[in-house]
Amino acid sequence: MDDTTLILNRVLPILFLIGLGHWIRRSRFVAESTVDDLRKLVVTLALPSVLFISFLEMKLQTKYLVVFALVFAINAALFALGRSLKARLGVEYQYFPFLMTGFEYGMLGVSLFGSAYGLDKIGYIAVIDLGHELFIWFVFLAFLLMLRDGHQDPRQLLRAFLTSPVIIAILGGIAGNVLGLREDLYERPVTGAFMAMLEFLSGLTIPLILIIVGYGIRLDRAGIREAVPVIGIRLVILVPLALLLNRLLLRGLLGLEAPFEAGLFTLLVLPPPFIIPLYMKAGLPGERRYVNNVLTLYTVVSIVLFTVYFVLNPEL
Repeated sequence: MDDTTLILNRVLPILFLIGLGHWIRRSRFVAESTVDDLRKLVVTLALPSVLFISFLEMKLQTKYLVVFALVFAINAALFALGRSLKARLGVEYQYFPFLMTGFEYGMLGVSLFGSAYGLDKIGYIAVIDLGHELFIWFVFLAFLLMLRDGHQDPRQLLRAFLTSPVIIAILGGIAGNVLGLREDLYERPVTGAFMAMLEFLSGLTIPLILIIVGYGIRLDRAGIREAVPVIGIRLVILVPLALLLNRLLLRGLLGLEAPFEAGLFTLLVLPPPFIIPLYMKAGLPGERRYVNNVLTLYTVVSIVLFTVYFVLNPEL
């Protein structure tokens, strides 16, 4: 198979599934409540299945701690930059700093990376994402709750972290890996059946997520102009940063394989987390419209940037 055919056969299914999701919304083929239920299925069962298997099977190395700290620092720096720019530029939107940091790994990163490079390589971007998860659950969410409620309870954050299916899957996979349980889980009665079930659930992840993403694309044309500055600022910083870190740190200093470079680039071009609207104050229609416009337009731009990267790097 030549490179052109390979690229088309990997990229077009992504676009077809996103287009299918958009058609489902436009045609009202299924109710929005059905898509919400599918989203719950993905977040609670399918995505955790992928992550558990990925962390169970990967070869853990101490050098990953450098990547962990780096990604956490990038997120923290972007959030600080967002707060600074809001004050300096007089941005009226309260949620501007939250749109300047964080990445939608679960509902977009996994599906793009997995569909292009294969679910068997999800472990690479999962390692890249670890520092991001810690930032989202203990910094990003804390400030979101403070803005919404005026305070935040550390016990609430810890409870949310420990009860998240994604976090449970990651920690469970790492624990099984460290304890050397991989072969036992796959080969023993009952646990082998359980692992087979997780593999079946994993297969649902990419098509469902891409359909859900396509369903959610609904641009408010009047708000595109307001959304562009956030996207522009982030990408002007993050695209060169991803390329520089890949060359000097991941490849040069740490000697990590090419899939890690693809994982870092993918993560850093993703839109802000889709959870922002879930934790916003009630009664702010203008603010909510602004956030949704940024997330929607950024999603489209991210898909384009990832496609370009994959065209240039079809094989890892």
